[in-house]
Amino acid sequence: MQSNFLVTELLQKYKRHQSVIQAINELKSTQKPRLRLRGMAGSSAAIVNAAIAQELQIVEIVVLNDKEEAAYFFSDLSNILPTGNVHFFPSSYKRAVQFEQVHPDALIQRTDTQKALQSLNDNENAWAVIVTYPEALAEKIVTAEHFGKNTIALSVGETITQEFLVDFLISIGFQRNDFVYEPGQFSVRGSIVDVFSFSSSLPYRIDFFGDEVESVRTFEVDSQLSSQQFDSITIIPNLQVSGENANRQLLTDAISPNALVWIHDLEVVMGQMNSTFEAANNNDTFASGAQFFDSIQHFGLIEFGLRPQLKPNATIDFQIAPQPAFRKNFDLLSEHIADNTQKGYTTVILADSTAQHKRLENIFQNINPEVKFTPINTSLSQGFTDHSLKWCVYTDHQIFDRYHKFKLKNELSKSDSLSMKELLSLKPGDYVVHVDHGIGVFNGMVKTSVNGKVQESVRLTYKDGDTLLVNIHALHRISKYRGKEAEQPKLYKLGSGAWQKLKQNTKRKVKDIAKELIALYAKRKAEKGFVFSADTYLQEELEASFIYEDTPDQQKATQAVKEDMQSAIPMDRLVCGDVGFGKTEVAVRAAFKAVTDSKQVAVLVPTTILALQHFQTFKQRLANFPCTVEFVSRMKSPKAQKEILQRLSEGKVDIVIGTHALLGKSVKFKDLGLMIIDEEQKFGVAAKEKLKQLRVNVDTLTLTATPIPRTLQFSLMGARDLSIINTPPPNRHPIATELHTFNTEVIKEAIEYEVSRGGQVFFVHNRVQNIGEVQQMISKICNNVTSIVAHGQMDPAALEKTMLDFISGDYDVLISTTIIESGLDIPNANTIIINNAHMFGLSDLHQLRGRVGRSNKKAFCYLMAPPLEGLTQEARR
Repeated sequence: MQSNFLVTELLQKYKRHQSVIQAINELKSTQKPRLRLRGMAGSSAAIVNAAIAQELQIVEIVVLNDKEEAAYFFSDLSNILPTGNVHFFPSSYKRAVQFEQVHPDALIQRTDTQKALQSLNDNENAWAVIVTYPEALAEKIVTAEHFGKNTIALSVGETITQEFLVDFLISIGFQRNDFVYEPGQFSVRGSIVDVFSFSSSLPYRIDFFGDEVESVRTFEVDSQLSSQQFDSITIIPNLQVSGENANRQLLTDAISPNALVWIHDLEVVMGQMNSTFEAANNNDTFASGAQFFDSIQHFGLIEFGLRPQLKPNATIDFQIAPQPAFRKNFDLLSEHIADNTQKGYTTVILADSTAQHKRLENIFQNINPEVKFTPINTSLSQGFTDHSLKWCVYTDHQIFDRYHKFKLKNELSKSDSLSMKELLSLKPGDYVVHVDHGIGVFNGMVKTSVNGKVQESVRLTYKDGDTLLVNIHALHRISKYRGKEAEQPKLYKLGSGAWQKLKQNTKRKVKDIAKELIALYAKRKAEKGFVFSADTYLQEELEASFIYEDTPDQQKATQAVKEDMQSAIPMDRLVCGDVGFGKTEVAVRAAFKAVTDSKQVAVLVPTTILALQHFQTFKQRLANFPCTVEFVSRMKSPKAQKEILQRLSEGKVDIVIGTHALLGKSVKFKDLGLMIIDEEQKFGVAAKEKLKQLRVNVDTLTLTATPIPRTLQFSLMGARDLSIINTPPPNRHPIATELHTFNTEVIKEAIEYEVSRGGQVFFVHNRVQNIGEVQQMISKICNNVTSIVAHGQMDPAALEKTMLDFISGDYDVLISTTIIESGLDIPNANTIIINNAHMFGLSDLHQLRGRVGRSNKKAFCYLMAPPLEGLTQEARR
């Protein structure tokens, strides 16, 4: 493999492309050109766009059909062009505009784009590409004059009073807080002013020396640590969604007349803008499709979709085809590359990591060592074959059938604000734990003078009224007390040594446990198990084809399981991870490793429905590999079950999945090598005793999201090895969670949106008495949607059929009680609506929300609850 090829060389190649040169000549020679580009596929449109923008050094606006298309196009451009030359212009709203749910990330991105426009218009030589879509274009922006009046620029060394800055921030709508954790807030502590502008994903810390700005830097919300110094900054309020009567205009009215507008499908764009305009009740802060069409008449226009609407001056043809679908068939891929090489084509494979390129190289080495490709360490959303250049540009995620997530800049860190919000949510009287002094009571914030400077501290009260002041820079030593809600914790006395004594006792107990560990490990090492061989290339193929990227925790868990299996000591490992965090994938890899060594695998699950789901998962993941998967449950006829058990005893079934029926006397294995137990705590005592007999010399892997204390204790003691998966797959969309009062319009929009994209919906209503009324309500507001009811009081056979019908896609909406929270995995269901959410505990809501967001689609969770002011303090939390 050549490893020195850069993405910049790919861009340079397209600047010399005959069709691109022809397009550039037409754009230069014609006033207000109208071009049609056709014959492009995959991500080639983004590369062509980048080549033209960089060559002509002009501003381009690219309008795609929807947000997802736009986001992928922007992500492709961001991997090709310099970061400062590509901007994303999204809609301010999370969903439908009529519900006015603004998205902080989107506000920052819109403001950043408008700020960039100011600079572009002031500098004739500046150029950029702005990527957007109809719903975003329909929202008008404030004029440049209004934008300038409502922003303030600060530079290091500038003279400005702190009082003036504070008054100005208040006048443009910023809110004063003790600490800042989201855009639109500011705080003052002594000589420091913290401001979270809508033009930055991190807040600014402005340090004054008298009336002079001494330093400006961004900082992390959670740690309060500085991240970057600045000589000058611009503070911008929320000018995107504002109640004041500011003059507004279309984005296309704010750009230079020399700009170029690219449109994917004008008919779709105008239609969607009209729908958004109507949804906003024809509000004059929104624009219709006709208004947009009028505004682009004085620009150069390029149409590059399948259905052009304008009469072009010229049509430019490309000879580009989409990347073939190899579906993880590496024999086919290697033949294809070898054939293309003979025809004089160059094959380039794009991947984010060198490890992925190495995997492919190892796979080809085993199939056909003559196969060569050129690696590029970047990613594009879709591959393509350019017949004019004789270039095949392929993406690794399409080769492996993996999901590829777009990346947007200026996104707020979702974890940064949590601990700060928690601190701000503390009320006087709440219990907290100081790592050095034990449990005390939070008594608010106080200001103290240290060496003539005012500083803010947290005041904690201990036993007998003792007070401890903790500087804000030592907040990491404090945590909120988490214990049984009904019990009040014991307060410790400062200086008494009781807390230190407790810590010492705990350390001593740990030492005692360590002594026991020596005996436990000695006993385990005395037993002998099967030593599995190292990974084969088939194992590498399987792991590389995972639809998501492995998380570090997942990689550690997988590696630990493999090392255990390759050891002479029988494995007994517990993998603990939250719902949807990839435990099943670890199990699939372990099972396949056992199968490649001609061993059989038993997968034990607590319920019939989960047995079917695991069967489908294993069958799908191992479809392209020499592996036989079967499942045993009461859903199978006695004849079918007998046949499966016969084949199992003969060694013709590699992996068998089932409930406790697998522990029966009639189940015989020819050569059992691995047992996988899902949620062991849900099995009865008799089943566990049988398990103990089975797993004496058999490697055992246990999966759980919620381990019982005894199981967890065994793992922590070392009687079982423990792997914890803390992070979800990085290429998975976070679940958008929204809180609403009960609103049939919101419910209707949520259900119809999900069904329109081919998905299914959970509606959780935890009262059996009137669950039928909920079904009638949904049938009334959503005429073309099919729904079915499920709850624990139904006949087991009927409940099972209901769930299986929903899994099979026979119904759009499942209206149920909380029975769905126990491990149900339906990737096609990506919206959940939870009625009376205030009646659930936090852990229940977490488990329920975990039922969605288990595929590569964006998932939504709607919590329906009465207005906050009508709830108790516990429910409000």
